[in-house]
Amino acid sequence: MDTAALLARLAEVIDAHDWAGLADLLHPDFTCRLVHTGEVFDRDGWVRLNADYPGFERMHLEDLVAADDRGVLRARVTCAGSDGADQVFVVASFASVQDGLLAELTEVWTDVDQQAPDGTRPLA
Repeated sequence: MDTAALLARLAEVIDAHDWAGLADLLHPDFTCRLVHTGEVFDRDGWVRLNADYPGFERMHLEDLVAADDRGVLRARVTCAGSDGADQVFVVASFASVQDGLLAELTEVWTDVDQQAPDGTRPLA
């Protein structure tokens, strides 16, 4: 499977909550680094993080770019908050592929609808 197809499949299996299918896409030496927290997960830990994430509902692929053994996807993720309201996040996942499997991911997560800090934009 080429890099673009592998990343598209990644989004599909996460959206479907197919955790066994997720593990099948990951290289045995897989690592994922979350930029915003500094955490690093191995293959089993990253599958467990996704499977056990509280309230996770959907992952919708919005953009994908790939060349050779590198690619990036951007997706919108929805979770049910503890108060019942939807929480919406966006993730950019930068991937390296080895032997047809995802070998490394670096993920950048953010909440949607954040406001720019005061004083950081030109006055209108």
